[in-house]
Amino acid sequence: MKKILFFLLVIILVCFVSCQKQNTAQNISEMGVTVRLLTDATGVDDKSFNAAAWRGILDFFGDTWANPRQRGRAYDWITAQDFSMFVPNLRQATDEGYDLIVVNGFSWEDALMQVAPANLKQKYLIVDVDWLEGSNVMQAVYAEHEGSFLVGAAAALKAIEDGIENPRFGFIGGVPGTVITRFEVGYVQGILSIIPNAQIVDYYVNSWGDPALAKTQARNWYDSGVYTIYSAAGGSGNGTIAQAKEYRAAGRNVWAIGVDSDQFDEGLYNNTDSAVLTSMLKRVETSVVYALNAVKNNTFRGEVITFDLRADGVGYSTANPALSRNIIDRLEVIKTQISSGQIIVAPTLAQSMQLPGFPQNLRAIDD
Repeated sequence: MKKILFFLLVIILVCFVSCQKQNTAQNISEMGVTVRLLTDATGVDDKSFNAAAWRGILDFFGDTWANPRQRGRAYDWITAQDFSMFVPNLRQATDEGYDLIVVNGFSWEDALMQVAPANLKQKYLIVDVDWLEGSNVMQAVYAEHEGSFLVGAAAALKAIEDGIENPRFGFIGGVPGTVITRFEVGYVQGILSIIPNAQIVDYYVNSWGDPALAKTQARNWYDSGVYTIYSAAGGSGNGTIAQAKEYRAAGRNVWAIGVDSDQFDEGLYNNTDSAVLTSMLKRVETSVVYALNAVKNNTFRGEVITFDLRADGVGYSTANPALSRNIIDRLEVIKTQISSGQIIVAPTLAQSMQLPGFPQNLRAIDD
């Protein structure tokens, strides 16, 4: 009798596990697609670039940051603590059979080219790259120079509004390269369109995850009279915001400009005021949702998709009340002029250096 009961229990347990697996598979199938996001060491909590990609996945599945209901079934993310983990993480995600694998940033280029050609049935999306080949690799690029022109103009207009004499402006980059150059040269062109003789300084952290170094540089610049600093440096840029918060809380009139995501909340001090004047919105979530829909609708192909100002791929944040109505009205006019082609924003350092008054000593590079 005990043996019979034991075997009945085993059968029930097997059926239960089998049903659970079947239900999980069914839930995944109902969503239509599965995806894994791969990031560098800054993870999805960088409140910037990676956070935007993660937000795109959550939006596609109808979930929220606070309640990622389907994580672990339909989608997930994994962080590489250093570059040596890029290829292993890519291979692991490929072996686990996700419908789409998203690698966020040009730092993943070499790893993807090691893995993708050997796995042609696997679909990949890489953001910030447009020079790869492969029918299974979708590439998304953004007109960062157009969005950065807007925040540069915003910084200059705010300086004029505040009555700052001979304002100086700073730019802190992460790892030098074509993409970050677009951020910098667009920002500089935007400033010069409002204040043609403005002084501009730049610095590169050479890391996406060193906020302490960015904070030190920001402090030095603010102390020397720099009015606004724009950082396009991933998690490193949080150091700029931290320093701006400290100084504004102490009554100093300095500003930080956020990047990729709206970083207004990261700049909050005194509960309501923010040291982040505006943020250049690089809507990475748009490309992620685009790729997921392509997989779901069986229209995915190896192609380069450009998300510019006209396509709402980039923009600027109006969350801070310190960005006055007059400034916003001016920025909207400029936005229309860029979208219509009336204003052409140079995307490379070489092209920008041909413009009247453009600084000739910037640290940006064209790959």
